[in-house]
Amino acid sequence: MSSSIIKLASSPRITLVGAGTIGLSFAGFHLRHLRAPEDLTILDTRPDLREYVKTNLPKYLDASQHHLVSRVNISDSLQDAVKDADIVEEQGPENLPFKESIWPKIEEAAPKHALLWSSTSGIPASQQSAKMQDKTRLLVVHPYNPPHIIPLLEVVPSPSTSKDVISQTLTFWKARGREPIVMKKECIGFVSNRLAFALLREGIHLVKEGVLTVEEVDRLVETSMGPRWAVWGPFKSYHAGGGPGGLEGFFKNIGGTVQGCWDDAGRENVGDGWERDIFCQAQESYGVVDTAQRDEKTRKILEITRK
Repeated sequence: MSSSIIKLASSPRITLVGAGTIGLSFAGFHLRHLRAPEDLTILDTRPDLREYVKTNLPKYLDASQHHLVSRVNISDSLQDAVKDADIVEEQGPENLPFKESIWPKIEEAAPKHALLWSSTSGIPASQQSAKMQDKTRLLVVHPYNPPHIIPLLEVVPSPSTSKDVISQTLTFWKARGREPIVMKKECIGFVSNRLAFALLREGIHLVKEGVLTVEEVDRLVETSMGPRWAVWGPFKSYHAGGGPGGLEGFFKNIGGTVQGCWDDAGRENVGDGWERDIFCQAQESYGVVDTAQRDEKTRKILEITRK
């Protein structure tokens, strides 16, 4: 069975399933591009959903857009929320049983042409769609937090996902200034998380071994590879670092050091006992993080690096 997707309207009707941090961040992004805020529906099981959205959604909008919040549709009924949607974007709990159970319900209640996207951080579409009648409809569209600012979207089809679904998804996001990158095959955690978590694991190892503190590791990244990788990714950076010889020259010069670091890399696993000290250091250093400050600085960095 295959889906019968039609071309999306320039301002489609969008339903967001889940109103957590990612859901509201996407809501803020979509409100900037929809012709009418009534074309956005937010579905969540929170008993105080309307007040919650009213209080928190403005954080993801410019002050001049705050009046739009009252016109967004709020729903606690999945069937009502998706029945007229052109796009259903899911940001629910990050566990397979939930996602595996909700997609057949959405599939049944949403229009046949609707695009179905999951914002999961790592659960492949092939697993989520196991109980769907039409597996060609589901596509992972994984954002990098916060999605109302960060341009990257990892588009991760399953082997069953329709090429038409992928094509329309890319067209939608590119038209709105985003940078969707299609994964050529599914992998656990996708790519951005795998790269970030590899750095996090090595940071945990170095703190555990007493080389630096949590705060010092962060400062080191912020004053070295952070700014560098905002301009060029790791391959281009080290290709440039190799001079005329490029990446090959880089490895000829310091390949032994690279291998030594790889051989000595941390092997810490979640639950091994490092957590208490690391978590305490993070809490003592940062408490509750001011994400508004993060967002402001991230916007400025993107403004410079995307020119």
